[in-house]
Amino acid sequence: MQEKAFWLGWQFVFPGLAKRIWNLAERFGSARAAWEASENELVETGGFSRESAGTIARRRAQVDPAAELTKLKDANLEYVHYDDPAYPEMLRRIFDPPPGLFVRGKLPPPDSLAVAVVGSRRPTPYGLAVAEKIGLELARAGIVVVSGLARGIDSAAHRGALDAAGPTVAVLGCGVDVVYPPENRHLAEKIAAAGAVVSEYPPGTKPEPWHFPVRNRIISGMAKATVVVEAGERSGALITADLALEQGRDVLAVPGNVSSPVSKGPNRLIKQGARLVEDVADILEEIGVGALFKAETGKTRPLPRLTEEEEAVYRLLSPEPAHLDEIIGRSGLAAQEVLAGLMFLEIKGLARQLPGKFYVLRTLS
Repeated sequence: MQEKAFWLGWQFVFPGLAKRIWNLAERFGSARAAWEASENELVETGGFSRESAGTIARRRAQVDPAAELTKLKDANLEYVHYDDPAYPEMLRRIFDPPPGLFVRGKLPPPDSLAVAVVGSRRPTPYGLAVAEKIGLELARAGIVVVSGLARGIDSAAHRGALDAAGPTVAVLGCGVDVVYPPENRHLAEKIAAAGAVVSEYPPGTKPEPWHFPVRNRIISGMAKATVVVEAGERSGALITADLALEQGRDVLAVPGNVSSPVSKGPNRLIKQGARLVEDVADILEEIGVGALFKAETGKTRPLPRLTEEEEAVYRLLSPEPAHLDEIIGRSGLAAQEVLAGLMFLEIKGLARQLPGKFYVLRTLS
């Protein structure tokens, strides 16, 4: 069997416990070696108690990794392991990524730019309208919309992305073949047809309360930024925002009515420094693609793929002319790297050179 199959097997034994699986593989040198370890080795090398090692061995004996891979294929599902080229690149960078994702549908390209949109399960009509509009306009701009398929804000964001015929990813706290909440079955089907429904929990796993805070790290981990649209003071959306900050990602929030309980979460985030979102242009600017969107016309086009150096230079440009020396000084890059970055940004239609070695952002006309 391939190593991938043993990683899958461990996710059946330890559903939702990524850290434990990574630790096992590290201690034994590979997922396969851990899988083939005896009870004594699980104690001596794995660090488990005798009782825990026995429980693990019994659970492991009930799982046939090769058979599970076949079942997935027969059910038209995929298992995308951490080392697979299709594994989302942003998710790969977090502290405790899932060893693999169970996928229904097709994941967007691994280097796709994604934004998470999360919020209350009991939103106001205002919150629903805003979330749907954000999902729609992000998708029109070529951004993947990530959310959790929950009632309320999550569902609205997914619907908006689907209305724009854009890809959207739903991250579940249960198996990808178990739709929760049940009323979102049709929505899940549409998401799987246009994008992907994913989970680190094996198929058949029922939703449990503790699953959802665990899955939230995947929602934020797949995205460059997380946008909170309406959330109470103890909302799971705020957990996702905290996780995004821990992962070094941007957090933005939509302000709300000060008298509404579901405005307390985003309003507090704004007080703490989260960027205030008035329209999708604020989100695009925060993630470095603001020049590609015109809020007054709704015109958009996707951001071309940029290297790290090109993106660093791109973030320093604005509609106001900046001299080459200023850009070099602010970038922290070598002069040749900046010149190369500017040249390729011009080729990609993102920058324009003016007389006197001045550069400006090139916006849609």
